[in-house]
This record gives sequence, structure tokens and C-alpha cells, in this order.
Amino acid sequence: MNKKEIINKLKNNNKNIKYADFCSILKYFGFVCKRQRGSHRLYYRIEVKELLNIQNVNGEVKPYQIKQFLNIIKKYNLEE
Repeated sequence: MNKKEIINKLKNNNKNIKYADFCSILKYFGFVCKRQRGSHRLYYRIEVKELLNIQNVNGEVKPYQIKQFLNIIKKYNLEE
């Protein structure tokens, strides 16, 4: 699956995304885990000013966190 297909899948279904799958997607887009405390992980990418705070809730990611990720992808044109 390429980046555009992943983005479309996340846009169409931003609920019930597995935490482990989303962490893999973040790594695929060049984000690195800065630190982990409890159920929260902070991800960053050098050219992106914002940090992504991802929370593991019963093995899934919260929908608003997926929306934050999609907004960052769009803002910094990371789709390609």
C-alpha cells in the first residue's frame, strides 16, 4: 500500500484503527517515537514542528489523533 492509499483509508475509516498498525503507519511516514510514558507515545519528525501524542486505548487509537496526523500530513505535504 502506498502513502496515498493509506491516507484515503484513514480518512474513510478513522475509527477502530489498531494502535500497533497506526504506529507502523507513523514510522512509514518518517515519524520517530521520542518517548513513551504509560499508554502515551510522542512521535516527531524533524521538519514538522508539531508533536503527535498517540494514546493506546484498548489496543486502538483515538479518532481525533488520526485527524491530527492527517492534518499534519496535509499541512507539510507529506503525502508523497
